[in-house]
Amino acid sequence: MTTGHPAGPPATGSAGYSVVIPTLVRTTLADCLAALTAAIGPEPDEIVLVDDRPGPDADPGALEHPLSVLGVLRERTVVLRGGGRGPAAARNTGLRAVTAPWTAFLDDDVQVGPHWCDQLVQDLTEAAPDTGAVQGVIAVPLPGERRPTDWERGTAGLATARWITADMAYRTEALKQVGGFDERFTRAFREDADLALRVLDAGWRIRQGRRTTRHPVRPASRWVSLEQQRGNADDALMRRLHGPGWWSRAVAPRGRIRRHAAVTAAGAAALVLAAAGRPRAAALAGLGWAAGTAEFAWARIAPGPRTRDEVTAMLATSVLIPPAAVWHRAAGEWRHRSAPAWQEVAA
Repeated sequence: MTTGHPAGPPATGSAGYSVVIPTLVRTTLADCLAALTAAIGPEPDEIVLVDDRPGPDADPGALEHPLSVLGVLRERTVVLRGGGRGPAAARNTGLRAVTAPWTAFLDDDVQVGPHWCDQLVQDLTEAAPDTGAVQGVIAVPLPGERRPTDWERGTAGLATARWITADMAYRTEALKQVGGFDERFTRAFREDADLALRVLDAGWRIRQGRRTTRHPVRPASRWVSLEQQRGNADDALMRRLHGPGWWSRAVAPRGRIRRHAAVTAAGAAALVLAAAGRPRAAALAGLGWAAGTAEFAWARIAPGPRTRDEVTAMLATSVLIPPAAVWHRAAGEWRHRSAPAWQEVAA
């Protein structure tokens, strides 16, 4: 494990940078690249797009329109295939192509501000020699005419999240020193916090920059909150890598996994007791399940717009989320049961 200040960082003022964007070639990519092209300031040394659509048959023509908005930056842009292994692996693929002192990661659904290039270079030039990364300011536009939905509130949380790669610039040396992203994180969840903790442990500092990037709320199905429960498996990996106190180190919300476990246990007990012919005990357990589920549903409904569609979605998913969260957490604990702490691997 490296301790103290990192050895041999580039000299202060070295602000050449490349931009790495992993993408599934969503409709947001063209707006992302158009905003980057229009941004005032020193241009990136290169733009590395990592096409992470799974399978060898992904239509290459889908990239024609997004690439066409790049204008003169098209000559500095390379497209690599990621193989559908997730954003962590895709960013590593892009990182291997970077030669600039700094690597700026953007997501394909963000839009950098009009002075982003100028502000990024200022952020990087002002970085002390032991600064390994500078985070951008994320702005999430929310509807002004009504209260935000559960999904919109979740996206708005990105504005205060630590170390998210929606707009994050790392010293390329720091990234290579810690081995880049951990590719066991196959979703866009926790891979950024894991990387940041490893960079901090290696002796670097991470600071907040001044550049601003807009992160619109993309459309999502009513079941998106249920699908997000897969991230509980990543929390299990974080615990193995960084210990049980990783929550506080990463300044991450602890979530409701303990409450979800209690609600799930009450529901399971009610079914088992009913099958065993113990109706009173089953009723008590069922009451506990209903109370826990109702509390969870209301916590999500109360701050929202309370439309019929939103309330229906919150009720349905509030019933399903606790057992799904517990299942994915248990699966993650089993899958990563032998994963050593990252310091043990680095030693």
